[in-house]
Amino acid sequence: MKKLLIALLATAAVASPIAAEAQQYRNQRETTVIRQQPNGRTVVTKRTVTRPNQYRRWSKGQRFDRRYAQNYQEIRDWRQYRGRRLYAPPRGYRWVRSGNDAVLVAVTGGLIGAVLGGAFN
Repeated sequence: MKKLLIALLATAAVASPIAAEAQQYRNQRETTVIRQQPNGRTVVTKRTVTRPNQYRRWSKGQRFDRRYAQNYQEIRDWRQYRGRRLYAPPRGYRWVRSGNDAVLVAVTGGLIGAVLGGAFN
């Protein structure tokens, strides 16, 4: 049993940097730019553009940051969305929209109280 546990820990230690590196390069894209100069020379430059996946999946207890919310919108009148399972927010909370999700956020601390996934499909 000990040998199996040690083998699993060793595999996890070796595989974790490889997985992190693969995730880092997943959002990179190479572009080639070709320009013609006035003297007739062709200049080729290669650029690597990284675009991090900036949108998050929210869960209860996380701290909400609107910079990472996809098409952030504050829901002022929750009554319009009763058919989408929204209810009256408790005192000190408000509903916000992040993508297709409705997120119940504390006004002062920004902690998430509830997430209604797919409320705006």
